[in-house]
Amino acid sequence: MTISNARSAWEKDRDHLIHPYADFSTFKEEGSQVIASAKGMYVTDTDGRQLLDGIAGLWCVNIGHGREDMAEAISRQVLDMQYYNPFGHSTNVPAAELGAWLAEHAPGNLNHVFYSCGGSTANEAAVRIVHYYNSLRGKHTKKKIISRKDAYHGATYLAANLTGIHATKTSFDRIGEDIVRYVSAASLFDKPEDQTEAQFCDYLVREFEAAIDNIGAGNIGAFIAEPVMGAGGVLVAPKGYHKRMKAVCAAHDILYIADEVVTGFGRLGEWFASERVFDYTPDIIVCAKGITSGYIPLGATLISDEIHDVIAKPQAEGGVFSMGLTYWGHPVACAAALKNVEILETEGMLENARHRGDDLLNKAQRLLECPRVADVRGQGLMMAVDLMADPDTRTPFDPGQKAGQKVFSKCIERGLIVRPVGDRLVLSPPLIVTSEQCDTIVSTLEEALQELDREMA
Repeated sequence: MTISNARSAWEKDRDHLIHPYADFSTFKEEGSQVIASAKGMYVTDTDGRQLLDGIAGLWCVNIGHGREDMAEAISRQVLDMQYYNPFGHSTNVPAAELGAWLAEHAPGNLNHVFYSCGGSTANEAAVRIVHYYNSLRGKHTKKKIISRKDAYHGATYLAANLTGIHATKTSFDRIGEDIVRYVSAASLFDKPEDQTEAQFCDYLVREFEAAIDNIGAGNIGAFIAEPVMGAGGVLVAPKGYHKRMKAVCAAHDILYIADEVVTGFGRLGEWFASERVFDYTPDIIVCAKGITSGYIPLGATLISDEIHDVIAKPQAEGGVFSMGLTYWGHPVACAAALKNVEILETEGMLENARHRGDDLLNKAQRLLECPRVADVRGQGLMMAVDLMADPDTRTPFDPGQKAGQKVFSKCIERGLIVRPVGDRLVLSPPLIVTSEQCDTIVSTLEEALQELDREMA
């Protein structure tokens, strides 16, 4: 790309595009970093700077960037049939094949798939199906959803209200306030010092039971939870938490929605983390991101036989399941997903994620020696580093100091992309990451953190 073309792209972006989570206080002056190309573990910007992608795009590029075999699979499907109307009783081969694959690899009897375009819409579909399911059962009041503080479930209107990161909602209307309730995040980092992990789990379960008693089980349709809370800060629950929460849900006729948009398709070393990692079987699984490794947008909502048996009955004479999207089961997206899971399986990327996840977290423990680091935690290829002005007293930085953003910039200067979420740094590299690249990630972070400390001393 020529310098003039790069400058033109930067200007057009600045003048016309509204970015997710744009900081309007600086955007007009700074504009965007323009990424020109990507291959394997790296992306290259229009200045020619190669950057190790420590966040896999946005939790999603599991197989790495720029694979020719993925491009060929997508191209073949475009030439065979790029699209046809999916409404009513019309389908396409990739959608059918992927549906069967998902049913085979999902836990329990989650044998039925509703496609969408991403994680937000897949969560919207999950809630709408929950409401429809309970209406058909004559349980018209079972519509409220219990979510968790610091949860992230998407950016469409209802999904944004399922999200428990309340800093994302300043000046935005909260249309879901009558529907959504929140319980505490399951975060071992926030465990009181005088409680054991088991006692903290007891507390969280009791809190959930108290919320059910307060709201009334007859008013609650579902509980939604990420196996590991992603955008909220890679928050890891105490051992046994999910299994116990599922048991509480089952006792009160409350459906359990596992939001596996981030954790699915190998990020925790399994196709789905719910059963294989956390020993529980949800009633609904929501997935996206890693389903295509970000090559084409796709989301999917998987539901159990029990739910399907209810919603598959006509609700009235001549009635149909009147819910759908133009790009439901898009053949190109489904073809990409099929090729993606083939690559993940044949190249042993799930196993690599298990090994490299442990490797990265173990190596990153030395970051705790940096004066501004309060915690280093993770599971699989999900990791977070918490920054504080004084970790010993849990004193946070002043928001104006933008410590996380400063470390992000220092890492960019050194050839690494991390993701600042406030003063938390999130890492989620592609599943192809090597041990040597884990070394690079940790050593680069260490240098950036040491420079931050010198500046703030």
